[in-house]
Amino acid sequence: MTLIANTPEPPYYAVIFSSLRNDDIEGYTETAARMVELAALQPGFLGVESAREELGITISYWSDLESIKKWKAHAEHLEAQRLGMDKWYSNYMTRIALVERDYSK
Repeated sequence: MTLIANTPEPPYYAVIFSSLRNDDIEGYTETAARMVELAALQPGFLGVESAREELGITISYWSDLESIKKWKAHAEHLEAQRLGMDKWYSNYMTRIALVERDYSK
């Protein structure tokens, strides 16, 4: 996986997940890696970028809203979401945005 996702020409969607973790992170690293692996297999997935210091931010890119809805409802992803809410995160926010323009160096 590259650090910066190689996305197609816009438009496409970005799911921006910002989080603050609790002290209990048992199983977190393995689950996070599995979610990236599993998301990459889903129709409509375009790429992912992630960074973590005190605040963690993961941005996944998708071709359409229907693909995002299906990923949110995926059984294994639902379990990871539950663990996040119950165990790993003291706070989080998910935002969905339409990317209308992008550019790079």
